[in-house]
Amino acid sequence: MTRIAVVEGDGIGREVVPVAAEALRALRPDWEQVPVELGLERWRRTGTAIDDADLATLSSCDAVLFGAVSSAPHGEYPSVVLRLRRELGLYANIRPVRGSACDLVVVRENSEGLYAGRERIEADRACTERVITRAGTERIARVACRIAAGRRKLTIGHKANVLAADRFFLGIARGVASSEGVPTDDAFIDALCLDVLRRPERYDVILVENMFGDILSDVAAFHVGGLGLLPSANLGDGHALFEPVHGSAPDIAGQGIANPVAALRCAAMLLDHLGDTPNAARLEGAIGRVVARGFVTPDLGGTVSTLELGSAVVAEL
Repeated sequence: MTRIAVVEGDGIGREVVPVAAEALRALRPDWEQVPVELGLERWRRTGTAIDDADLATLSSCDAVLFGAVSSAPHGEYPSVVLRLRRELGLYANIRPVRGSACDLVVVRENSEGLYAGRERIEADRACTERVITRAGTERIARVACRIAAGRRKLTIGHKANVLAADRFFLGIARGVASSEGVPTDDAFIDALCLDVLRRPERYDVILVENMFGDILSDVAAFHVGGLGLLPSANLGDGHALFEPVHGSAPDIAGQGIANPVAALRCAAMLLDHLGDTPNAARLEGAIGRVVARGFVTPDLGGTVSTLELGSAVVAEL
C-alpha cells in the first residue's frame, strides 16, 4: 500500500494541510495517510521538535505532504527543515510558477549555500559560511537539465561578477548542460529578479543556488497572486517532500483565512510524482475552476475561508 506522511507543522500549516489531505483522500482513498507531528509547537510542549523515530516514519513512507514549521527567536531550537533536508537527502527544490502571464520552474539547490546551517555567533561578530561544491552543483544541474529537456531552455542565475563561488557554480552548471545537450543562457540574479517581473515570458527553467532560489521564486509569485498559490517539491534520490512556499505565516494563523491553494497544488505534485498523473490533472483542474469562479480567500480579494475553499475543491472533484 502507498503510504503518505502528513505533517501539518506550525501556524497555517495546521489549517491548509488538512484541506490538501482531504482532497488527496478523495482521489486516493486506497492510500494510507500517516500523521507525523513536527515543529516549534511540539518543541515548546515536549522539548523535542523532531526525533529519530519521526525520521524513520518519514523514510518509510512513499512521500511526505508537509505544511510549515515556525522559527524560534533564539538559538536553542534546532532547524527541523535543515535536518529533514540533510537526513532525507532532499537536495532539489522544484518551484513551478504558473499563471496567465507566467509559466516557469525555479530549480533551487537545497542543501548548500548560506542556508546550510554552517554558522556561528561570537562576541563581536556573526559568521555564516557559504559553500558551493562540485558534487552538489552537478547533481542539481542534472535535475534542471532533465526538467528543461521537456521545455524550451535553461537559464542560470548567479552573481559571478562579484562572488567566486558563483563563478564556480556557473562554470559547472554550464558544463553539465553542455554535456546533456541543453541550451543555456545566464543572468545576474538581481537583474534576473527584475526581468522576471517585467518579462516573465522570456523564462522557462531557471537554475539557482539555495538562497537565490528562495528569493527568486518569491519574486515570481507576483505573477500568480502571491505565495499562497505556490507549491514546491523537495526531492532526493530516495525521498520526496511536498510543501507550500508560503511558510507558517504566524500573523494570520488560527483565523481560518489562509489560502490552501498552494497546499492543494502540493498534493497534485505529489500525485504526479507517484505516477498518478490523471488525478494530479483532475486536482489542478478543480482548483482552477473554483478559483476562476472568484471563490477565493482574502489574500486574493475574496471572503471565503480556508475550509470553505477546500470543501469547494473537493465538491468539484
